[in-house]
Amino acid sequence: MIRLGVPSKGRLMEQTFDWFAARGVRLSRAGSEREYAGRVEGAANVTLVLLSAGEIPRELQAGRIHLGVTGIDLIREKLAGWRSHVEELAPMGFGHADLILAVPACWSDCETLDDFAAIARDFRAEHGFRMRIATKYHRLVRAWLSAEEVADYQLVDSQGATEGTVANLTAEAIADITSSGETLRANHLKVIGEPVLQSQATLLRSVAAGDEGEVRDFAALLGI
Repeated sequence: MIRLGVPSKGRLMEQTFDWFAARGVRLSRAGSEREYAGRVEGAANVTLVLLSAGEIPRELQAGRIHLGVTGIDLIREKLAGWRSHVEELAPMGFGHADLILAVPACWSDCETLDDFAAIARDFRAEHGFRMRIATKYHRLVRAWLSAEEVADYQLVDSQGATEGTVANLTAEAIADITSSGETLRANHLKVIGEPVLQSQATLLRSVAAGDEGEVRDFAALLGI
């Protein structure tokens, strides 16, 4: 029996249901919104598990689900050596968001990552500590900044309202997911450089779960 994990609520769940329905497989909740089991019609030997998008990487890694739908940003952030744990089967064309680095919009002399690196060096020399970047994407941001040879910074953890940390004086910059950029603008922030990662909802296979033949058959049924 293939266990398929999908987001349990919100727009991401609705779009996931629509994506499968367009391929002849109907997913639905088994009961009320408080229940985390579901039904699958149009495919044999598949059971639906409703999880938070943030839980799905861990469940895939552990092999407790065979397939999962979540943002590729969460996979790459939460799973070290993610390629050995999951296989990307299909980008799904929704849930688009960019992981970006943003600074106060009033920093007129900061438009590129080189500008940011220079400001970070000056900041450390002046204040005696490294510039703080608030984020919940520590692995991705650290790897990206290292590749870009930016060193004078420190990451501070933020698990919510990251855009507000600059106004609250708990960080000088942020690295966070954005889709429209409206929240950034509302908090007087601007994006610098290219995105750290461009993410979207993705259907993934667990390496640890096994049953690869059944999973391939189901993927073929979906046309992928």
